[in-house]
Amino acid sequence: MRPIQAELLSGSALYREVVLEKLVNARESVWLATANVKAMYVESKGRFVPLVEVLDALAARGVSLRLLHAELPSRPFRAAFDARARLVSGGLELKVCPRVHFKAVLVDGAWVYLGSANLTGAGLGAKADGARNFELGFATEDFDVIDRVTALYEAVWSGAECRGCRLRSVCPDPIGPLPARPPKVRSSRRAARLGRARRLERPTLESHRR
Repeated sequence: MRPIQAELLSGSALYREVVLEKLVNARESVWLATANVKAMYVESKGRFVPLVEVLDALAARGVSLRLLHAELPSRPFRAAFDARARLVSGGLELKVCPRVHFKAVLVDGAWVYLGSANLTGAGLGAKADGARNFELGFATEDFDVIDRVTALYEAVWSGAECRGCRLRSVCPDPIGPLPARPPKVRSSRRAARLGRARRLERPTLESHRR
């Protein structure tokens, strides 16, 4: 164990520090990890706009954007996303993994937020204190913390965790290759026929447009 310098954030301080101070002013990259994704609103140039409008402006400046999420984004988020050709064409990369439950905002590879808040209005958005979730998290520039968060994020993003995943049968869009099938074993007894595992809809850009 070793001490690190970090700032504990809660309530509206999460929104001010994570979104208005760091995310909006990113220069190189923003990596987002969340379980839920909704059309949260944030302040921009004196008005409240969907987060995707801010992300579109970042993409226009050449900032690399990634969003790793566990569930299909909400319908309003998908509608706002579809209205921005720059994001749809790759300005905002999206990948889904049902096991993602960590919440992180990694900015420029040099600052990270880790905590309980999802990418939603009640989590990191501009909701009033009386309507916000009770959330806690911390922010740090500690190099070891950033390296470990980056390593986990990249492992999930690249599909390195897919091969040994026990939830692959219900994953909407496996990233990594299928594991090798074991050799068939002949038996004199007729094998039981199991029903196909229920698979969720694959959340490609086409399904995002629904």
